[in-house]
Amino acid sequence: MAVLAWLVIIALLVPLCYWYLLAFGSLRKRQPFAPDSVEPSQFFMLAIPAHNEETVIEETVARLKRLHYPESLYHINIVADYCTDRTAELARAAGANVYERQSGERGGKSAALNWLFSVTLPHQPYDAVIVFDADTQVDPDFLSAMNVRLSQGHQAIQGQHAISNPSEGWFPALTWALFLVDNRFQNLGRSNLGFSAKNMGDSICIKADLLRKLAWGSGLTEDYNLRQKMLLAGAPIFYEPQAVAYGESPRNWSEARAQRARWLRGTHDSSRNYANQLLKQGLHDKDPMVLEGALQALLPSYSTLTMICLLALMFCFAANLLFGPLFSGAVFAALAGILALLFIYPLVGLALERAPLRAYLAILTGPVYIVWRTVLAIKSRYWQKQVAWIRTPHGKRGDE
Repeated sequence: MAVLAWLVIIALLVPLCYWYLLAFGSLRKRQPFAPDSVEPSQFFMLAIPAHNEETVIEETVARLKRLHYPESLYHINIVADYCTDRTAELARAAGANVYERQSGERGGKSAALNWLFSVTLPHQPYDAVIVFDADTQVDPDFLSAMNVRLSQGHQAIQGQHAISNPSEGWFPALTWALFLVDNRFQNLGRSNLGFSAKNMGDSICIKADLLRKLAWGSGLTEDYNLRQKMLLAGAPIFYEPQAVAYGESPRNWSEARAQRARWLRGTHDSSRNYANQLLKQGLHDKDPMVLEGALQALLPSYSTLTMICLLALMFCFAANLLFGPLFSGAVFAALAGILALLFIYPLVGLALERAPLRAYLAILTGPVYIVWRTVLAIKSRYWQKQVAWIRTPHGKRGDE
């Protein structure tokens, strides 16, 4: 039993070291640059998939029209995807190019974006495409920052995707705090280490030629799927924190449940499909970036790792209580140490981000979220035969 316990401890240490490697990589913060330091030259398509978004689409387009970038160098292209409300009408009146889709595959961002790209990319000389959600609030210098990074030769750049509504409830507050940590460790850390940042599905800029070659992703988590394809194609995602955009978090457990179930099932399916390919190619090419992508796909998430460690500690304690000293104090010390390091991990991220006190208070409720997420992961991945794509409500009325 003792040998088994130490094997579990070693298995827990591998992903823990990986998470802390990303944290170490994030210690170096990017030096700020002037967004207008490079003459505007890139021609952008701002692509927005929208299904019944009349409550937010007008304001989103208005904000995009006020970006600090020449209007002649970007188009706002919206796919009104099976809309039954005034989304198309309001977006068109606000100044966007609207493409109405009423045929083909239904049920998701992937089908809508792939259709939009099929009817726009062949006919316009776009240099790059930026994908936003219908509710995204974009910083005025967003395009200028992307223009700088594209001029430096990057093929894909993930902007800093932040939460716009942390004051609207416990779940938005926790999501806001988690995104602060996620952007710091998962994106900046990876990018600084020469790995590929996450594709967060919003506020990401990709060279048009790369999209013409790979198309957008597919499945329940098309952003994660596309990142896997980009890794295999040798196209890492660079993270640029100065390109900031804000999106809404679900306001309550009910809204969040459908979204998180889709994410959990989608990442599981995509990891299962691509992990072996990434591992084989990474080993063959001796490519650390691709190997890191395989590692991410194969290792448990932070939440899963924390639950496994906690359950292992509880099991050892119960076994000793019922059957005598089966496990030594060293085993308990090792498991408790791992659990402590997992506990302080997000607190370190918040400290590096110089987050306000309310972010720490929100993150301290994380154990409740971890249990909820773990149960949801088991249900969505192993119990439900099919997980449907469901639109996350946006705006104050978000009723469809």
